[in-house]
Amino acid sequence: MAARAELKVVVIGAGPAGVRAAQTLVAAGLRPVVVDEGRRDGGQIYRRQPEGFKRSYETLYGTEAERAASLHRDFDALRSQIDYLPDTLVWNVGPKSVHLASGARYHELAFDALIVCSGATDRLMPVPGWHLAGAYSLGGAQVALKSQGCAIGARTVMMGTGPLLYLVAAQYVKAGATVSAVLDTSTLGQRLRALPDLLQVPATLHKGMALVRTLRRAGVPMHRGVTPLAIEGSPEHGVTAVRVKLANGGEARVACDAVALGYHLRSETQIADLAGCAFRFDRAARQWLPEVDQDGRSSVAGVYLAGDGARVRGADAAERAGRLAALAALQDAGAVSPNGALAEVATLRVELARFTRFAQGLRQAFPWPAHFAATLPDDTVVCRCEAVTAGELRRVVRETGATEANRAKAFSRVGMGRCQGRFCAHAGAEVIAAEARVPLEAVGRLRGQAPVKPLTMTLSAAVNGIDEAQGGAAPAAQTQPGACRTKEFSE
Repeated sequence: MAARAELKVVVIGAGPAGVRAAQTLVAAGLRPVVVDEGRRDGGQIYRRQPEGFKRSYETLYGTEAERAASLHRDFDALRSQIDYLPDTLVWNVGPKSVHLASGARYHELAFDALIVCSGATDRLMPVPGWHLAGAYSLGGAQVALKSQGCAIGARTVMMGTGPLLYLVAAQYVKAGATVSAVLDTSTLGQRLRALPDLLQVPATLHKGMALVRTLRRAGVPMHRGVTPLAIEGSPEHGVTAVRVKLANGGEARVACDAVALGYHLRSETQIADLAGCAFRFDRAARQWLPEVDQDGRSSVAGVYLAGDGARVRGADAAERAGRLAALAALQDAGAVSPNGALAEVATLRVELARFTRFAQGLRQAFPWPAHFAATLPDDTVVCRCEAVTAGELRRVVRETGATEANRAKAFSRVGMGRCQGRFCAHAGAEVIAAEARVPLEAVGRLRGQAPVKPLTMTLSAAVNGIDEAQGGAAPAAQTQPGACRTKEFSE
């Protein structure tokens, strides 16, 4: 068992879960390594604007301004007590080590405990025309606003369902952008039925209602219960309009030059998969998720999962899950007394249970429209990276009998592109299940593969950690004997 001073803990991600995990480890006397794919801390929801940008927290984060400021202040206070590696991709996980890439530099970092706070990405359902220029995910539209200080278009339509739909629309309005319409596939009845669960966290519910009020005051047209029909446009001019079927049966066409799509979120599970964690099918969420206990322990000893990367429950829940995972890691390593942490763990579990029930309410209020997959026209692109259509997937099912996700991938190339299925895997599985007339869980899931994201062809082994790539001295965790092992990397 490693002594406290020698315990090497790596935290992946610097969003709400990662920051709180690092904070807990530092309080216990450790100096963790925090690996962040982003240029600055905050994760997606609290993504910091670039240095030199002067927009206020209220303008940038809206109802989440106070929490964003608090997380940023706390991380700033930790900087001298952690080894922070921004702009660094964890592209593979080996036994007790992670493989990192920063710029054109590669190295391997050993750990005794790994806390994965990988967050979530948009969950997307294809619609005819979503491959045109000007069609973004909601998260992509949000990144453009926070990181580049610009809107994705002069007249933007927000379409899909979930809290992020209204959050991004309100953020665009507050930034002075034009939102032509908010088109929501969920209904008022679904929200009312979910109200008992949503009332578990009334403050968050009130924030959601505040977002709707912001949009109403701005005069943004909002429609519930819509069925997306098509994104209109051309390869030459990109998006020109969105066409939907309204709840009353009529059709509406909204002129625009950009559209942001999203149906709540999906956990970013590739790193957990590469670490060897077991998965199970969540029927309520209709997706495969890594197995974790109530404190974040995975099926692999020494690997802990926290935040939306394990279960999508929101930023507030992610902060608590990050603390719990860090405490579990400390307890398992004998670096903190189990009895000493007992009261805090019990409190965090109770609070997290409320957010779990709230998340269940969100799924009921803003459901994933699985039924849309069965009615997609054959020429609708499902996998944008490889231009695989719904018709091609259906043909593969009929002619080859490939009803398992990875077999269908081999025959059609769905999920083989740059995003490795992040955009298409969920919808592709729904198309396969509908065509084959089998339960979704029978389709399985696409297996994770390294590298989790594309690497540069010039990637080479670092001589002294990633100090040259960072332009400074190597962090302490990388200069300790045995903490960082380098090896040659062959293209």
